[in-house]
Amino acid sequence: MAIFHFSAKVIGRSSGRSAVAAAAYRAGERLHDERIDRTHDFTNKAGVLHSEVMLPKGAPEAFADRATLWNAVEAAEKRKDAQLAREVEFALPRELAKKDNIKLAREFVKAEFVEKGMIADLNVHWDIGEDGKAKPHAHVMLTMREVTKDGFGAKVRDWNKTTLIEQWRERWADHVNRALAERDIDARIDHRSLEAQGIALEPQDKIGPAASRIRGRGLEAERIEEHRAIAQRNGQRIIANPALALDAITHQQATFTKRDLAAFVHRHSDGKEQFDAAYNAVRGSTNLIALGQDGRGQDRFTSRAMIETEQRLHRAADAMAQRTGHAVNDVQRYAAFANAAKRGLVLSGEQKSAFEHVTKKSGLAVVVGYAGTGKSAMLGVAREAWESAGYTVRGAALSGIAAEGLENGSGIASRTIASLEHQWGKGREQLTSRDVLVIDEAGMVGTRQMERVLSHAARAGAKVVLVGDQQQLQAIEAGAAFRAIHERHGGVEITEVRRQLSAWQQDATRHLATGRTGEAVRTYEEYGMVHAADTRETARAVLIERWDRERQNSPDDSRIILTHTNGEVRELNEMAREKMREAGALGAEAAIKAARGERQFASGDRIIFLRNERGLGVKNGSLGTVEMANPQSMSVRTDDGCEVAFDTKDYAHIDHGYAATIHKAQGMTVDRAHVLATPGMDSHSAYVAMSRHREGLALHYGRDDFADQSKLVRTLSRERGKDMAGDYKPEQAFAELRGISFRDRIMEMVRQVPEKAKSIFGNFRPQSRQLEPILVQMNTQNEQRRAVERYARALGDIGTMHAQGLPVLPHQKAALQKAGKALEAIRPLAAADLAKTLERRPELIAETASGRSQEVMSAMQHEAAARTDPTLRSERFVSDWQELSAARKQLEQQGDRAGAARVSAKLNELAKGLERDPQVEGLLRGKTRELGIDPKPERSIANELTATLTRERSRAFDIGI
Repeated sequence: MAIFHFSAKVIGRSSGRSAVAAAAYRAGERLHDERIDRTHDFTNKAGVLHSEVMLPKGAPEAFADRATLWNAVEAAEKRKDAQLAREVEFALPRELAKKDNIKLAREFVKAEFVEKGMIADLNVHWDIGEDGKAKPHAHVMLTMREVTKDGFGAKVRDWNKTTLIEQWRERWADHVNRALAERDIDARIDHRSLEAQGIALEPQDKIGPAASRIRGRGLEAERIEEHRAIAQRNGQRIIANPALALDAITHQQATFTKRDLAAFVHRHSDGKEQFDAAYNAVRGSTNLIALGQDGRGQDRFTSRAMIETEQRLHRAADAMAQRTGHAVNDVQRYAAFANAAKRGLVLSGEQKSAFEHVTKKSGLAVVVGYAGTGKSAMLGVAREAWESAGYTVRGAALSGIAAEGLENGSGIASRTIASLEHQWGKGREQLTSRDVLVIDEAGMVGTRQMERVLSHAARAGAKVVLVGDQQQLQAIEAGAAFRAIHERHGGVEITEVRRQLSAWQQDATRHLATGRTGEAVRTYEEYGMVHAADTRETARAVLIERWDRERQNSPDDSRIILTHTNGEVRELNEMAREKMREAGALGAEAAIKAARGERQFASGDRIIFLRNERGLGVKNGSLGTVEMANPQSMSVRTDDGCEVAFDTKDYAHIDHGYAATIHKAQGMTVDRAHVLATPGMDSHSAYVAMSRHREGLALHYGRDDFADQSKLVRTLSRERGKDMAGDYKPEQAFAELRGISFRDRIMEMVRQVPEKAKSIFGNFRPQSRQLEPILVQMNTQNEQRRAVERYARALGDIGTMHAQGLPVLPHQKAALQKAGKALEAIRPLAAADLAKTLERRPELIAETASGRSQEVMSAMQHEAAARTDPTLRSERFVSDWQELSAARKQLEQQGDRAGAARVSAKLNELAKGLERDPQVEGLLRGKTRELGIDPKPERSIANELTATLTRERSRAFDIGI
C-alpha cells in the first residue's frame, strides 16, 4: 500500500560532502568536480527511472546541464562549512504506474520549488527491495540562493523556515491522495488524522532486536540512527500536541487500552525519559475520554474527536431515517417485478421483503444479507423501480472489486467511495434529493468515512441504502458504523443462501454467518472436504494436487485458491504455475517487471489485477486469463468476458491469479474454492473464504499450525469484530459533549436500572462530580445474539420432542440451561426476558434458531423495558386482555366450547397475575372502561376481572352457546 515519507536535509561541506558528488550519485551519472578536480562516476547505479534539472523563469539555460549547475553552486560558496544544497526525499505510491509517478513528482516539484525560484534537480528511483516489492521514491536537490540571468545571488532565508517544510509535507500528501482518487485507486496515504493540523508523526520502519544491537557503522547502523532520530522527533510532537497520538491510535480502532497506548508511545518516542513525558501528556490530555471496562475487565479509552465523529454519524443517519420523500408506488414496484420475471429472475420471499424495505419512502434503508443470498439481484430490481420513479441510482463500495461486483450484479453504475468523495471535493457529481446512493459491503466502511458520506447525503436530502454483513471482513479503519446504524435503525435481513447449490452447504454458510463456525467445519468434514496434513508445507502440496486434478477433470469450472497472507499466496501461485507448465497449458514465458517484482507470464496464465484502472476497465481484484504476453505488452480476457490489452510500462500492477488473499475475495463467486487455513485467520475471514463457492470447497491445514480439528475450529471461531466508542456509557465528559447535563445523565442511568437496584442511588447528590463509567455494550451484541440463537435452538429441540410425544433428553435440557446462563452472564434477567418473549411469540423460535435474531432481540428489549416500567406493563395488559377477550367471544360464537374454555383459562391466569404486580393493578384503575369493567372501590381489579369472567362463562352456558 502507499506509504507517507517526506524528509528534508541540507548537503554541506562541514560533513565533508560535495554537491557535485551527490548529484552524480542520485542521477547515476559521471560528473567532474572542478573545485577538487575529481570525477565522480556512478554510471553503474541501477534503478534511476527519470532524471532532469528543472529551471525557474530567468535562470541561465546553461544550468540545465547538471555538471554546470552544481559546479556553479560549489564556486558560489567560499566557506569551509558552507551549506550547498537542500535535498528533499519523498516516497512515491507504488499503486501508480512509472510514468504516472514521474508526472506526479514533476508536478509537485514544479509547483512547490521551481515556481518559488529554486532550481530543482529531480531524480526518480524505482528500486526493488529484497521482498521483491517496488520502492519508488524521488530525490530532489534544491539550490539555496536566488538565481538571475547572471547566476547566483544571495541566500534566501525564507527557504530555511521549518514551517515551509511542514507545508511541503502536507501538500505532498494532498497531492498524492488527489492523484490516487482521480485514478479510482483504493489506497491512501495515512495522513488525514495526523496531518490535519499541519504537524505529522513520521513513519518509522520496525527495527528488530538483532539489528538494534549492531554497534558498527554502515548502512544498517545509519538506518538505526535515523529510526531513533525520527522516534525522538515524534516524541517531541506528541508531548507538544497529545491529540496527534490520539488521532493516530484511533485511526484503525475506535477504542483502546492502556497497553495499546503505551505500545504506541513507546514506538514513537526515544528513551524512557521521553516515553514517560509523552505517555503522561496523552493521559493528561482533555481529548482523552475514559469509557469504562470491556468484557475482559480492561479499561478502555477513546478520543474526543472519535466521539464527535460518531455523534455526527448518528445525527446524519437519524435525519435521513426521519425523511419520507423517496416513495416508490405499487405500480412502479409491480412493473419492476414483471420485468425481472421476464428475465427469469424470481425473487424469494426474503428478497421481496428487502425490495419492499429499500423502496419505501424513508431516506435510510439497511439490508443485512448473508454471503451468497442474492443481495445484488434484489438491488437490480430495486434499481428499476427507483429509476421508473424518477430517481438517479448510484452505487459505491470501499474496494474497486466490490464496486464492480455491485455494478455487474445489479446494473447500478458504481465506483469506490474514495473516488466519489474526491468528486464531491471538486464540486462535481454532488448528490441531490433525487438521488439514491447504494453502499455495498457497508460493513467494511470505517466510521470516519461512513460519517462523511452520510453527512453529505443528509445535507443533499439523498436516500442512502446500506447493504452488507457485519460478520464478514471488518473495516480496516476504526469503528463498526454499519453495525451501529443497523442496531439503531433496524433493517431487513436476507438469510436464504442461494450461491451454494446443495442445501447442506447453504446451511453451512448460515452457520458461518451466525458464528457457528465449528458446525460449518464439522459439516464439511463429514462430506470429506476438510483435509489435515502433518505440516503446512504438506498441506500446501496436497491442496495444489487436488486443485490440479479438479482443474483437469472440470476445465470449464471457475476456481480460486484462498489464504490469509501475501507470502502464502506467492508460494501457492508458483506451485500452481508449475503444475500448469508440466501439463503443457502455458505458452512461451515472458519476464515482466511487475509492481511486486519481476514475474514470468505466459499465455494461459491466470492473472489478477491489483489496481483500479478505468481506462482498461479493470478493478483491484479483477481476475482473467492471459492470451498474449511479452515484456512490453499483454492481452488478457477477464472473467467477465472483456478483452484487455495494455503496455506493461504503463500498467504493471498485476500478479499471478491462481491464488489470492481472502481480503481480495470478498464479493467473489466461483464454482470451487480451495482454502489453506493459517493461524492468522478468524471467524470473519473464515466466513468469507468458506462461502465463495457454488459447488465445492476444500479446506486444508497443517498440524504444525493446528494440532487437531478442535484447535482449527477455535482459531476460525475467533471474534475480532470492531467496536464503537458509543458501545459504552462514558463518564461526565462524554455526556457534556452531547450537551447533556451531569444531572440529566445520572437520571437517564437511573431510569435504565431495574426497580430493585434503584435504591443504590438513594443518597445521590446532584453536585457530586464522580461516577464510575458504566459498560453497556461493546462486542457483547455478538455474544448476546449467539446466545439468543442457541437458546432458541435448544427450546425448539425441546418443543419438537414434546410435539412427538418423546421425553426431553438430558443434553437438550443442558443446552437450554447453558444458553440461559450465557445470557445471564451478559445481562442479568436476559434469559427471563427471552423466555417471556418466546412464550408470547412462539413463532419467533424457529426464525431465531435459523439465525434471524434481529426481531427477537428487539422484542427482548421491549420485554426488559416492560419489566421495569409499570406503565408499559399496564398498556400491555390491556392489549392482551382485549385480544384474548375478542378471541374467546369469536370461539363462543362458533360453538367451540373447548377453545373458548382454553382462552378463558388464559384470561383467568392473566387476571390472577395482577395480584403479584400491585403497581400495574393501581394503574389499571384508570383503564377500567378499556377492560369492560366497573369495579367497586373496595374490590381489586384482579377480583373484578375474575368475577366478570365467571359471569360471562355462566351466561354463555345458560344460552347454550
